Amino acid sequence: MRKRSAFFLVFIIVVINVFLVTGCGSKATQGTQQSNQEPSLIKVRIGWQVPWAIQGQLVQILKHTDILKNNGLQAEFVGKTYGPELNEAALAGAVDVILTADQPAATLFSKDKGWIGIGRLMYNRTLTYVPPKSPVNSIKDLKGKTIGVPVGAAAERITVEALKKAGLDPKKDVKMINVGIMEQGPLITKGKDVQKWGNIDALIFESKDLVKVLDVGKVCSLVVMNKDYIKKNPEVAEKLMKAMVEAYDYYRLNVHQANSWFIQESKLADANDDVCNIAASTEPNLIVKSKDEIRVWLTDEDLKMMQKGANFIEPTINKKVNMKDYVSNEYVKFNMKSITK
Repeated sequence: MRKRSAFFLVFIIVVINVFLVTGCGSKATQGTQQSNQEPSLIKVRIGWQVPWAIQGQLVQILKHTDILKNNGLQAEFVGKTYGPELNEAALAGAVDVILTADQPAATLFSKDKGWIGIGRLMYNRTLTYVPPKSPVNSIKDLKGKTIGVPVGAAAERITVEALKKAGLDPKKDVKMINVGIMEQGPLITKGKDVQKWGNIDALIFESKDLVKVLDVGKVCSLVVMNKDYIKKNPEVAEKLMKAMVEAYDYYRLNVHQANSWFIQESKLADANDDVCNIAASTEPNLIVKSKDEIRVWLTDEDLKMMQKGANFIEPTINKKVNMKDYVSNEYVKFNMKSITK
């Protein structure tokens, strides 16, 4: 935004990707972040997207518990709104890690500045939707309409795919304008009785009872780290991914608490547990029966999904990015062993 991303956008899907019964018993102990780095801890600067669900809950868990400390890490969290902003921070050397979706990751990889994907972050949902009372009832009905989408985000690609599948030409049959996640909320919460939001007929967003969903897609998001940082701190990539597994374990056992922390910092006033849980419904790590079933490694299907993202932005970045060349399961082998026993 300057080209905006959700999931991620979606967020309120991608919140409210706003992404169980609340529980307790996680091995993580709650505590406040330490202001000064302890000598025994490795400092890592983590860029994250404040209004992006699932990822947001995981970050809040890392902030509010001792999970990172127990893995020998201390984090400085650098909050941004969307993927392109994280890329700017990454290229400026302001962060060591970013939590991002496939298309922003592919854009960053295309710069060949030493950034690699070290593990799967999450699956997030993207939606194309309209007001509940809109006369639009299908993707095909969007012909001649205006669609608000976070341009540059995976949500844009999923919407374009849905339009093509419905026989529409995204460049001729609809008008697509750039609308970020933080701009979508105020439009949606104007009320359920409207037939359209301003001059926007469809948005990428989801909120219970406030929208009529036309299409749902899934995006694979990544934990991306700088190779120079890994060389200086050889164990940090694996330590961080182990922390992610533990954060997921805490999340699945303490859903309400994780959602509450996320909603508070994201300032998504109209978000609630129901909305957050709808956003998280595509993430299998939240419905596993044990910690051993949590997966942060990348499958062949994940790679295919991410390659679609790279192919979609190829005309924009003027470079073909083979995602297999920039992602690795090297740092999550510990997790692959537990899954494939």
